[in-house]
Amino acid sequence: MNGKTIVTGVIGADAHAVGNKIIAFALQQAGYKVVNLGVMVTQEEYISAAIETNADAILVSSLYGHGEIDCNGLREKCDEAGLKEIPILAGGNLVVGKQDFADVEKRFMNMGFNKVYPPGTPIETTIEDLDKILGIER
Repeated sequence: MNGKTIVTGVIGADAHAVGNKIIAFALQQAGYKVVNLGVMVTQEEYISAAIETNADAILVSSLYGHGEIDCNGLREKCDEAGLKEIPILAGGNLVVGKQDFADVEKRFMNMGFNKVYPPGTPIETTIEDLDKILGIER
């Protein structure tokens, strides 16, 4: 264990459970303590779990295309809850239809996310980014 806690789950009405479990397993194998909220998670549930566990980062997954809608306002709610410094990462099929990922990424960054990943991103990429953000040396 590296001493860092990650809160993860699938946001909104999305019920894609398999990928969520794979992500949680990969994070655990990388040494992270994982608080997996499962599927159909609200913004408030991410925030409550992050506060309760003194989490170091929040990782949001979404595959059903409504991630942008579901994630809008999460940073502001984190800030209001005293989580101004917590990194928020998101990945998956975050929008409906085929959109230039650079545009999607820009919108998420403008919403206060620290990292955003397109569909098909290997979890190893996210783990490398978490390591950098949280100062983990391997």
